[in-house]
Parts: sequence; structure tokens; C-alpha cells
Amino acid sequence: MKKYCSPVDVNPHDRPLTYNELLEQAQGRDAILTMLSDRIDARLIHSVENLRIVANYAVGYDNIDIKAATEKGIVVTNTPGVLTDSTADMAWALLFAVTRRIVEGDRLTRAGKFTGWSPLFLLGGDLVGKTLGIIGAGRIGTAMAMRSRGWCMRVLYATQSNRNAMLEEMLGAKRVDVETLLRESDFISLHTPLTEKTRHLIGANELSLMKKTACLINTGRGAVIDEAALVTALKNKQIAGAGLDVYEEEPQLKPGLAGLDNVVLAPHLGSATVETRSKMAVMAAENIIAVLNKQKPRHCVNPGVFA
Repeated sequence: MKKYCSPVDVNPHDRPLTYNELLEQAQGRDAILTMLSDRIDARLIHSVENLRIVANYAVGYDNIDIKAATEKGIVVTNTPGVLTDSTADMAWALLFAVTRRIVEGDRLTRAGKFTGWSPLFLLGGDLVGKTLGIIGAGRIGTAMAMRSRGWCMRVLYATQSNRNAMLEEMLGAKRVDVETLLRESDFISLHTPLTEKTRHLIGANELSLMKKTACLINTGRGAVIDEAALVTALKNKQIAGAGLDVYEEEPQLKPGLAGLDNVVLAPHLGSATVETRSKMAVMAAENIIAVLNKQKPRHCVNPGVFA
């Protein structure tokens, strides 16, 4: 791979670096600004000598071995907060697209199959007065729930953290366990980070608890859903539909998913606005500058490195 003489080297390809390319380019670096698709594992971390910071261009950081980085004294940072609104908007976009069958309608219209208005043609569902279930009531989950006010929705939420006072006071939201949320919600939106506890949080058993008229939305991390189980549930009309912006083995899809009409598939666009991506870039750069200037960055995910 081509080497550069400038203090900052940029990936010259219009694609993510392969793991071997990343491993090579990491050598001798003081800082690496990584994408969520870059695997920063223990092997890579232990292979570098001078690395001081890995600045992840994402709010999630499940692509980085935090334990290995901390043990080696490498700071890991992320970009929280700035992508809250854009990702919540994307979750609603998927919810609308699935519920009102917009993608199906677009495809049929482009194919010349729209022959005129019909009372039973592509019937979808209403939102007003329905129940919205939020799994993971952090920044993005809260923003998603707050947007439901325009449709007078009942809001349920499940979270591993403390009660969400804002949702309870402003929306009358009720905190419930995941099973109750799955049974009672008409729309379920996932906003939990990917951890060992949340991997395949939604599997065959959980999907069986959902209403047959319910829709599942995921703008969090793909592996929170057992994608193969979701394909089966959608094929069998066990649930009405799904809207996905993330995938278990991204960018690959589980066999059968792409051929289903009752799922809307987006290519990880949650933070994909000019304003949001620009703010993320600046935040990641500021985190790097702080560490290289021997200062504590604002968005450190492993503060124990400073102990």
C-alpha cells in the first residue's frame, strides 16, 4: 500500500481497509481514526508500539477490544450525542416505510404495475393511538420516543439503566420488562448497544411473543437480532414487517432477507446527514488532538486508562 510523508495519512480507497491493510497501516501510528467497520482487536492492539488513541467515528465501539486497549494504555474515544437526532429520524423513516408499505409501492409504480386506485391495494397500518415499544432508552431511544407525541402513542420502554424520568414525565411512558414490551407493542424500536448480554436479544422466542400486526425497527446494531430467526418470522408472516438499517454480518445479509416484501432494508444510514457526519468528524479529530497534547479527551470510553 502506498505510504505518505504527511503527518496525517488517509485511506486512499473508496472502501474500508481490509484487516491486513489496517494492521499494516497501524504500525508506527500515534493515533488511528477508525470506522465502525474497522476491527481493532487484541492482535492489532498488541502489534503496535506507539499508538496512543483509537478515535472511533461512531457512538458504538463494539468493533474495538476495549480491555486490550486499556491494558496497553491506549485511549479509546467515540462520538456520542451528535448523531442522536439523525438516527432517531432514520428509525421513524423506517417505521413509516414499513407501516405504509412505501418501498413496495415505489417498486410497483416504477414497474408500471400501478393501474389505478383500489380500496384494498397495499393496505398498511395506522400510527395514531398505537403502542410504541423502545428497547434501550438512552439518547437515541429517548429521541425516538419523544417523536411519538405527534401520533398520541402509548410508549413502553425497557432499559438496563435507571428509569427514564423524561419519558415518564413528558409522555407518561411506562417501564416494563422486555417480554411485556414485545407482547403489547405495535411497533418495537431497538436502540441498545451490542454487548454479550444484548447479542441476539431478539431471537425466535422473542419474535414469537410479538403481535402478528407488529413491526420491528433496528437502527442500533445488527447482531442484537438473530437475523436468521427474523427471516423465518417474516416469511411465515409471524410479524407484519421490519425496517433494518444495520445487519448481523454487515454488509452481508442472511439468505432470504433481500427477497422479502415485508422488510425495508437501508444501508446503515442512521447518521448519514451532512451536518451529523461533519460533527462526528470534528469530534473524532478533537479527541485525537487532546490525547496527543497529553490532555484527557471529552469522549473517552475507557477512563481507567488514566488511572
